[in-house]
Amino acid sequence: MAGAGAGPIRITTAGTSPQADLARRQRRYIFWMGLRTVCFIAAAAAGVAGIHWLWPLLIVGAVVLPYVAVVMANANDSRDTTLPLTGAGDAQRQLGSSHGA
Repeated sequence: MAGAGAGPIRITTAGTSPQADLARRQRRYIFWMGLRTVCFIAAAAAGVAGIHWLWPLLIVGAVVLPYVAVVMANANDSRDTTLPLTGAGDAQRQLGSSHGA
């Protein structure tokens, strides 16, 4: 049995499942869009309360946050695939053909 004494191979550089990635992106998007909603509500409250210097800043934040929400939701996973795996060689190594197995 070839490679029986090699031990287990770490897969710490493996990506997440598509379902987990989608859930992570949705959570990030919902967070930023929720913050945008808070900015709109706070801008209205600041305008009613007579805080005339605050509401324009909150409106600008509410206008910019959709862009931030999309960028942050689509940010890639920061895992480094160049990390060498212990006892497994190159992280980008592929299986070879089995000659004489």
